[in-house]
Amino acid sequence: IFRRFYKIGEAEANSAIDKMEDPIKMVEQGIRDLKNDLSKSLEALAQVKASAIRSRTEENQHNSKAEDYQNKAMAILKKAQTGAISEADADRLAKEALTKHEDLKAMANSAQKEHQHLQKSITELEHNVQKLKSTISSYESELKTLKSRVKVSKAKGKLNKQMAKIDSSGTVSMLERMRDKVNTEEALADAYGEIASSNTSIDDEINKAADMTTSKADSQ
Repeated sequence: IFRRFYKIGEAEANSAIDKMEDPIKMVEQGIRDLKNDLSKSLEALAQVKASAIRSRTEENQHNSKAEDYQNKAMAILKKAQTGAISEADADRLAKEALTKHEDLKAMANSAQKEHQHLQKSITELEHNVQKLKSTISSYESELKTLKSRVKVSKAKGKLNKQMAKIDSSGTVSMLERMRDKVNTEEALADAYGEIASSNTSIDDEINKAADMTTSKADSQ
């Protein structure tokens, strides 16, 4: 029963670790989506900036042409004063030039307003781009931390699993058996030594007693 409970708990632990990979995949997908949004925002920003540049160019061109027509109108009126052109023609042509001048000034004003509107959009888009970049950077940092935690969790779980499988009582029993065996072998060796020392022949005893080496040494 306890073994079955252990297996169930082990399975649930492994399942919990496996499920930790799901948030990683979700965050990775979320980061990919944000990067896709960032790419689209950068493209839109480039297009709006291009339109702003074009509107500024058109404004300058319209103002330049308007000024040119105004100068032409003044030149025509001066020629009328010198008699180089009739007053009727001068009035007609000067009015036409001034009319074009006014039309071009209106177009320049319109281009200026468009440019201002586009500049406002550019500011908003740049703010959104920076916000997206910051969000992506933050999520990537959190993802790195999450991956590290999952890696540590798996390693810790694996180690704990290995530690749980260690049979401490069996190891102690094996050490006790080894100790008993060593003690037995040591005792057996001592016994053989005693037997060897007690197994002296009568000739050895006689020769030892008859050895005059010690007596001669004493007499000297």
